[in-house]
Amino acid sequence: MSAAYERLLAKLKRAHHLCTVTGLLGWDEQVNLPPDSADQRAEQMALLAELHHAAAGDPEIGALLAELEAQKCHPIGDTLSGADDVRVVVREARKDYDRVVKLPADFVSGKARLASAAYHAWAEAKAKNDFAAFAPFLEKHLALAKQEAGYLGRGDRPYDYAIDKHDPGMDAATITALFAELKTGLVPLLRAIAASPVRAKENIFKGFPIEAQREFLREVTERLGFNYRRGRIDVSLHPFCEGSGADIRMTTRFDADNPLDSLFSSIHETGHGLYEQGLPLAAQGTPLGQNAGMGVHESQSRLWENQVARSRAFWTFFEPRFREKFPEQLAAVSPQELYLAVNEVAPTLIRVDSDEVHYNLHIILRFEIERRLFSGELAVADLPAAWNALSKELLGLTPTSDKVGVLQDVHWSGGAFGYFPSYCLGNMMAAQLWFTVRARFPDLDAEFVRGDFSRLLGWLRTEIHEQGRRYEMRELVRRVTGEELTPKYLLRYLQERYAPLYLQ
Repeated sequence: MSAAYERLLAKLKRAHHLCTVTGLLGWDEQVNLPPDSADQRAEQMALLAELHHAAAGDPEIGALLAELEAQKCHPIGDTLSGADDVRVVVREARKDYDRVVKLPADFVSGKARLASAAYHAWAEAKAKNDFAAFAPFLEKHLALAKQEAGYLGRGDRPYDYAIDKHDPGMDAATITALFAELKTGLVPLLRAIAASPVRAKENIFKGFPIEAQREFLREVTERLGFNYRRGRIDVSLHPFCEGSGADIRMTTRFDADNPLDSLFSSIHETGHGLYEQGLPLAAQGTPLGQNAGMGVHESQSRLWENQVARSRAFWTFFEPRFREKFPEQLAAVSPQELYLAVNEVAPTLIRVDSDEVHYNLHIILRFEIERRLFSGELAVADLPAAWNALSKELLGLTPTSDKVGVLQDVHWSGGAFGYFPSYCLGNMMAAQLWFTVRARFPDLDAEFVRGDFSRLLGWLRTEIHEQGRRYEMRELVRRVTGEELTPKYLLRYLQERYAPLYLQ
């Protein structure tokens, strides 16, 4: 290994360590921070953002990259794998470096300071159902997002830049086409289910003790493969996963009358955690130890949450334990009633409470809203009305308040525009992976019935996790499944999962 490459890796890992500290402070802000300490945390986050920006934009990184590029990225010998690894690191590090050095330090620290303040403003606005109080923060975030796109030479297409930050290689036109095809296939299925007399039994979940819920979801997530010696799960207003392979922080939330909420949100975040724990630990801080984008990330969380955890095979194994933990609460609930409740299909205003058939419409709604915001067609002040109208059009429901409408999601408080499409792209990829792995291992259901999820996790480790940022999402999908990313497998999966329940 050349001295230049060793020095580059050291520089990249130093910047990465600063980034992980920022992530931990962000996790702490949503889990532990005293309510009157928000102003200090905003300054801490701004300072760390400034330090990370300086480390990631260190001129020596640029010089080292130029030196390695001049060597055609073969500084460690002739072995194909080694040379290829170096090419990936140099290629992706160049992208990161060029983006960082184009952003002024005061812009980066100011954006971090705004994100911290905006999170607390959003939490309070949501609690008080007061969109007007949050609107100024959102306007500032939108202005900064457009300004950032301008710094990177994408001022003419700022929303494409926002999308590409989360899902490299993606743009609004590509997503629009994929979503249109998905929507066309979804509508007939949803109409058929809506016309079906079959309904999940209501009010069967009452009085599920929080501590028992906590114990059960811990058992489930450990069985799926999450390593709690390198991670933990806590409680926050909005479930999320933060951290890198060596230290993963997940959160969930609990409701005594809705135990499936904490369970499935925990499984979802465990999918994220498993991906991060599966990235090559020795390569942490370099592109080979980083995820391939949020669409790929969501494919992992959604696959475990939906294809796996809503399956009969999964519940064949876990239902006895679930009943053991909650014998009185489930005494009058039959196995079929429980399984139908797990796979209930009914429109809801809240994205994170949505069934997986309607869920994609929630994402299409947010994509359309963001697209209009960035084009200037929609002003921040007009967001509640636009949101409510589109909710009525897509979901057939009009929010009764902004709390369950435009204020429901945390993402915009952090300026995370372009993130929402990742959820739906992840659903598509998850379904495509699902049919691929089931063709490879036809006996997966039998393994799930025994509580063995190791073969699936091992396959994902090899095909997805261990690849790091070697491939962008669409190329990764092509390599693993042999096809372009397409909605057809998601539509097939939804038909096969829900038609037997509702349309027979």
